[in-house]
Amino acid sequence: MDDVNDTSGGWGEPLDRRALLEKAALTGGALAAGGLLAGSATAGREDFGTVTAFFGQYGTISEQDALRRTILRNFDGKVDAVFAPLGTNTFVDRTRAEAKAGKGNIDVLIGLHGDFVTFQNEGLVRDVSDVASQIKTLPEPLLKIGKLGTTKQYFVPHSQATYIMVANKDVLKYMPAGADINALTYGQLFQWAKTIRQRTGQNRFGMPASATGLIHRFFQGFLVPSFSGGMVSTFRTKEAVQGWEYMRQLWKYTHPQSATYGFMQDPLLSEEVLLAWDHVARLNRGLDQRPDDLVAFPVPRGPKSRSYMPVIVGMGIPSQAPPNLAGAKALIKYLTGLSAQAQTLSLLGFFPAVRGRLSKRLSPGLLAEAAAVAKQQAAKDAVQALLPVGIGAEGGNFNKIYRDTFNRIVLNGERPQTVLKQQGDLLDEIFVKTNAPCWAPDPPSGKTRCKVK
Repeated sequence: MDDVNDTSGGWGEPLDRRALLEKAALTGGALAAGGLLAGSATAGREDFGTVTAFFGQYGTISEQDALRRTILRNFDGKVDAVFAPLGTNTFVDRTRAEAKAGKGNIDVLIGLHGDFVTFQNEGLVRDVSDVASQIKTLPEPLLKIGKLGTTKQYFVPHSQATYIMVANKDVLKYMPAGADINALTYGQLFQWAKTIRQRTGQNRFGMPASATGLIHRFFQGFLVPSFSGGMVSTFRTKEAVQGWEYMRQLWKYTHPQSATYGFMQDPLLSEEVLLAWDHVARLNRGLDQRPDDLVAFPVPRGPKSRSYMPVIVGMGIPSQAPPNLAGAKALIKYLTGLSAQAQTLSLLGFFPAVRGRLSKRLSPGLLAEAAAVAKQQAAKDAVQALLPVGIGAEGGNFNKIYRDTFNRIVLNGERPQTVLKQQGDLLDEIFVKTNAPCWAPDPPSGKTRCKVK
């Protein structure tokens, strides 16, 4: 059986939390590969009034438009969609402020798994087990993730995604001899980018390094763990130094406009860039529009592993009495319906959280991404590097440390050991302040805070 289309996945087996996350990340690829989810039957309509949904995810203009104009349109009521600005701590800060005031306007919270860890730790979200029990299409491991290690359901899974590589087929001939595009190493990626420069006369490898780009996720979930084996505890090890020295060399063959790129699909479409890394939702349009010219494939392997970062989006309800509790529960159920899940896949590029009957209609871009994601997840050397968990409003500072490290080592040419010592001290301060434990791929720290070695 094709792994891409196998939705059984051994969901009934007992799993620890890390294993659950690994299993859950497979669901999206399996569903997406089969095609768009079929629409569900419409139940008896009821007006649930106005529901205020606060999004910590889907913050780009195109994503907001897709939600407001299409995905939320058929809800039995009016959805007031509010989006936290990208690159800020607004999602956590506003939720915390409303709880402190004892009164708020938010009915539904839609954010990342790590956000809900913070919310649960601070008592900012309520048990939504009653809602989850009514949704029969969610795999049990995903539901268990939403329980955050407790017996209560603190978020209902909404969608999931990850990051992959894309190349213009014209540069496949420049791959190193003997290289397997589905099992590249970082050394082969470097040689490929270098050869493209030699053969075309230009740097044509690209990365999303603008203020709205996600290059910090590359450092956190791919580069540093693949070289050092961890994201936090190994931040300033000699293996991490090697990773940053690699990045400095790779940047010599990276397109100079990378500092302006937010979504790599655009320079791939214009052929300004011929080889790139990015989030699946920021590559989809390019693969859709030029399926015969572009190929998607897994991320490379480093000395330690083929590390990649899964993204899990969930929905919860604030602990203080929301203005429209009935509407909040109805909206969560609506967004896990097959029709809304299919639209989330086709319009936002995020894979569904639910099981369901699959149609055979799937856009070329989603089909290509689903195949690449499935290969990436199934690789024997694949290791998951989770998004930050439990650091709350420090998420912005966490990202800034990795970006500043890149700026200083790669762009400014500073000595890696010096930079990592100083930035490592700042990173450690985050965990002193939040007392957050380590998360995968770092070794578990139990109930003690994660420490930078």
